[in-house]
This record gives sequence, structure tokens and C-alpha cells, in this order.
Amino acid sequence: MGHILRMQPVLHEKIWGGSALHDIYGYEIPSDHTGEAWVISAHPNGDCKIAEGEFKGQYLSEVYASHRELFGHIDAPKFPLMVKILDANKDLSVQVHPDDDYAAKHENSLGKTECWYVLGAKEHTKMVMGHHAKTKEELKEMIEKDDYKDLLNVITINKGDFFYIPAGTLHAICAGSLIYEAQQSSDITYRVYDYHRKGDDGKERELHVKQSIDVTNCPGELDQETIFVNEKLDKGMRTHYLHAKYLSVYGYKIYGECIIPMDTPFALVTCIDGEGTLNDLPCKKGDNFVVCSDVEEVVFDGGMDLMVTTL
Repeated sequence: MGHILRMQPVLHEKIWGGSALHDIYGYEIPSDHTGEAWVISAHPNGDCKIAEGEFKGQYLSEVYASHRELFGHIDAPKFPLMVKILDANKDLSVQVHPDDDYAAKHENSLGKTECWYVLGAKEHTKMVMGHHAKTKEELKEMIEKDDYKDLLNVITINKGDFFYIPAGTLHAICAGSLIYEAQQSSDITYRVYDYHRKGDDGKERELHVKQSIDVTNCPGELDQETIFVNEKLDKGMRTHYLHAKYLSVYGYKIYGECIIPMDTPFALVTCIDGEGTLNDLPCKKGDNFVVCSDVEEVVFDGGMDLMVTTL
């Protein structure tokens, strides 16, 4: 039957977080300003434990290191992907992530390319995606003048929207958003602007202006007119949202039994709504699994909405 690993999320408090991760997904949050659930991660800043089965109690990083055959013997020294759910009760900082080359040189880390699926958004919720500076010089000048009103490209988002954010993209999740995020396994964020707000210590949070200017792509407009590919299944629908260098992302709507062949080294599965089974394992809203390479096919059954990320 093969290995399907149920994950235990790791919760992170954030200045901008809220309580939706408990209210909607039932996670045991440490406070009412919890911003991130790292639901599938082997990163040292949030390494998920296996909840049941042969590897119960072990960290995903341990299983990856000692049983590479379960992950298709991929050529990656560390588990390469991460999935989070983010609750933005307040605006996140305007930030940017480095690519692999810059991150390796300056942070001894992978870079961070990511994507977002909007799980929920209050009316008129915004998002920062890209900027209007044409050159690095113009970008630096606008940052130095604190001219973020003219610099930032701000858009309105809705539930069900999908965004691809390659490394080097200036961006910010804004208040009122609930986001599914799939990304490279990296925790490197350069904060360029944080609205001059102060933390509990009364001081403004640290910025990384030089690094942000170094890595931000110019010009910064992004073409998000992605054409999603919908595929009808026997008892459901699959939407192919993204196929990129580091990851591919799919959405599944299941309303019965669907048999899906496994043709990737592994698959990261998050149930975002409903309930059912995954190869006879109970699966409900908020559950997360790693489907390993020794699984020949996945049988989804029930009434569920799923997000699936693969290499």
C-alpha cells in the first residue's frame, strides 16, 4: 500500500496573526495572534512530526534523511518543499525573497519561490504584488523617500485566486486574508517596509533594505494572467494551477471515489474543506499528508477540496 505520512502542524505567533487557524482549521494555536501553521515542513525552524504509523513521533527531516527511497531518491540534500496556512489578521510587511544564488552566498540557505491560493478574503481585501519602479535606481530612490504609495502595485483579491511569486518579487499579504502557501523550504525574508509599526518592545521591527534592493526584480510588474487547466475526473475535478521550476500545484474537488496514479517522487496533500478518505485514511478539513513514492495510486473518496503540491 505504501507510506502516507500524516503531519502535525507547527504553529508560529506573528505580530499580524489572529485566531482563524483555530477557528477554521481546529489547530491548537498558542495565542490569538497566531499567523502561520507550517503544515508540511522539514525546515529546522518548523520541523513537522509524523502523527501516526511506522514513523510516529519522528520529524519529517529525519524520515527524509534516513529513507530517501520514500521520496524517489531525489537529488536534494534537504527536503525541498514546504506548505503553510497563513492567517493575516493585520497587514504583513512588504517583503521580498532571494533566489538560490543570493541565498546560498549570504544566508547558507535555499532561495524562496512561492505561490498562494486564497482560502478566504474579506470584502475589499488587498494584496501587494510587484512594484512600479523601472530601474534599481528608481526603486532605491522611492524606498529612501518612503514613497510606497507610488511604488507598490496593490490589487484586490478574492477567495479562490491563485498567485505565483518567484524569488525577487516585492509582495505583501494584507489584513483579511487566509492563504495556502506552497514554497521552497526556506525561511529567508527581507523586510523592506513595515508601516512604521512598533513591536511589544516599542521599537520598529528590523528592516533589510539593502538586501531587498539587491534581490528585487526591476521592472517589477507581474503577469498573473495564468490560464488554469481544468481536468474532469470520474467523481471530481482537478485544476492545474502552476508548473514551475521548483514546484507544481493542483487543486482537487472530490465528490466521490477518484483514483489518481502517483507519477511524482512525492505529493504534499492538504484538505482545505470537507472530509473523506485518502487510501482509507480518514481525511478532514485541516489535515495534511505526505504521499510517498512507494504509493502507486491515491484513492480519494468523499466530499473534499484538496490542494496538492509536488515537484
